[in-house]
Amino acid sequence: MTRRPRIYLSPPHMGGREYELLTEAFESNWIAPLGPHVDAFEREFAQVVEVQHAAALSSGTAALHLALRLLDIGPGDEVLCSTLTFVASANAIAYVGARPVFIDADPGTWNIDPRLVREELESSARSGRLPRAAITVDLYGQSADHEPILEACKEYGVPVIEDAAEALGATYHGHPVGGFGRFGVFSFNGNKIMTTSGGGMLVSQDGEAIERARFLATQARDPAPHYEHSVVGYNYRLSNLLAAIGRGQLEVLAERVEARRANFDAFLQALGDLPGLEFMPEADYGRASRWLTCLTVNPGTFGADREEIRLALEADDIEARPVWKPMHLQPVFASCRVRGGEVAADLFARGLCLPSGSALSASEIERVVSIVRRCHRP
Repeated sequence: MTRRPRIYLSPPHMGGREYELLTEAFESNWIAPLGPHVDAFEREFAQVVEVQHAAALSSGTAALHLALRLLDIGPGDEVLCSTLTFVASANAIAYVGARPVFIDADPGTWNIDPRLVREELESSARSGRLPRAAITVDLYGQSADHEPILEACKEYGVPVIEDAAEALGATYHGHPVGGFGRFGVFSFNGNKIMTTSGGGMLVSQDGEAIERARFLATQARDPAPHYEHSVVGYNYRLSNLLAAIGRGQLEVLAERVEARRANFDAFLQALGDLPGLEFMPEADYGRASRWLTCLTVNPGTFGADREEIRLALEADDIEARPVWKPMHLQPVFASCRVRGGEVAADLFARGLCLPSGSALSASEIERVVSIVRRCHRP
């Protein structure tokens, strides 16, 4: 029996002008890091996300690392961080020798809870040890509630890094995500809503800071006819070839967002009547990109748990994944402080991410839906 093609969680979606721009880069012989496509990609991306300056880098993690370096954060410092996130958000804190303090999720948005951010800042101020920065995460394509977070952090002099790696194309009060903190971070990994294969972007309204980021990302080479280095740098710049792909992807970003949102609507319509299933809510302060379609499963009501559904999908060659395991539950960060944590832990225990690629077909959606419905036991 011929096996049906595998349905992936969030595969790359090429189309548009990527090949044309990539060929242009080859023909110009600009194939190493830096080049005209890198410069153009930075300008075009900054315009799309409504910031003044952008530095194209090798990954979103590199962007997080550089943001922390630019804020002079190092050993002995503490940094607030969403606990419900991909590990890169916390790993970058460890790279500079600092320690994360994890903040629980808001059950109404799944993003970092602004109330708990303020509580932690107030508690830290009383103890005379304020965090040096806060990393907020725009989760699964939805913006965090930035206004109360920025208000609290400004009150205590704590700069904010907005990790928008999962939310390119989403908005907050009508403005694109990524421009609300001192720095914004994006990822162009192969599973993101737009991809350069591997890559990322650091953005800011501070031009001097972004110029410093470019310097650090290019091995911190001082101006000289020879290789002169006064500080430790990194090999973090994006190649001209990958930037060419990114420019093509950026041209169809709006279409990709609409396709992801259509996926969510289709799954909601097809599965929303089943008891025990609840989809990730959309906050009233913004418009989500729906990078991934996520839901929670109440096994007592639905008749099966999250893992039973995931395994049933996998048996039919359909990739689905649990919601992120919170950072405070990860062995590598077990000794770190956490404020709250119960909401994120519950979302991990019951949460499932369904296939969400922007090229997902109606027949593939129906294939997923049929298996999920089959798992329901009244």
